[in-house]
Amino acid sequence: MPTLALRRRSWLMLVMATLIAVGLPYGCSRLHLKERELLFNIEPGTASWFDGLPVGVQELNIPVQSLSNFKQSLHAWWWPASRADAPAVLYLHGTRWNLTAQLRRIGELHDMGFAVLAIDYRGFGQSPGDLPSERTVYEDAQAGWTQLLKFQPDARKRYIYGHSLGGAIAVDLAERIAKDPVQNRAAGLVIESTFTDLGSVAAAVIHTSLPVRWILSEKFDSIDKIADIDMPVLIVHGADDPYVPSRFSRELYAAAIEPKRLLLVPGANHNNSMQLGNRAYTQALREVFNLGPAVGVR
Repeated sequence: MPTLALRRRSWLMLVMATLIAVGLPYGCSRLHLKERELLFNIEPGTASWFDGLPVGVQELNIPVQSLSNFKQSLHAWWWPASRADAPAVLYLHGTRWNLTAQLRRIGELHDMGFAVLAIDYRGFGQSPGDLPSERTVYEDAQAGWTQLLKFQPDARKRYIYGHSLGGAIAVDLAERIAKDPVQNRAAGLVIESTFTDLGSVAAAVIHTSLPVRWILSEKFDSIDKIADIDMPVLIVHGADDPYVPSRFSRELYAAAIEPKRLLLVPGANHNNSMQLGNRAYTQALREVFNLGPAVGVR
């Protein structure tokens, strides 16, 4: 992902700068719409660096159980592992970019030995739908998880992965799964380059002491959920992330219950922790989730 483009289009900066500047003149509904537009900041079409799906990736549509009465679905990729007994992971991406921009990270998880189910939330990529909201992306994550249960019926081999905003979505899913019957459970959660709650990270990005969380209607409040997640947790962050400070991962780690692991990758930014810290990342996955040789170093 081009660093300059990401810097210019930093979604957190856009969200907070616009909300503070124009928030009062807008009515509540209009403000909420503008907040969602800036938060998700959807880039339409195919990422310029996407050069096609690798051999073995299957495309599918996943039905969504929504509060609305409309029949809706998610566009998804399923990339089976070479080993029939491999662990499987649900991949939840962050803001702006659809699946076509996620292939490198998805491929790295696959190279580590995981089968990967990756979804586009409604409104992203080829998933039809209106502008997403916190509620709808949580619904979409649940739909993806329901599909993963079919691909991997063994609860000991099912994992959730979320990057950036996807980390907050993953935390919400993991908390809800913790309340589910045993057969729907996950074996572990991996969150990377994420934050404690949207208000806190937005305030940090624009360097303000204003009570930003009072303005935002979308909360993505992971810090109040992670202590209720009774599964192993791996929290990863680039030590040089210029957009989401790594201190948020430290705070999430402090709030999480054991077993847990915090991996800060030296020199890594918001997007390349898995690439730069591949060996340490793989070792952490093995240790936290007791995966042994099921996950290997490339």
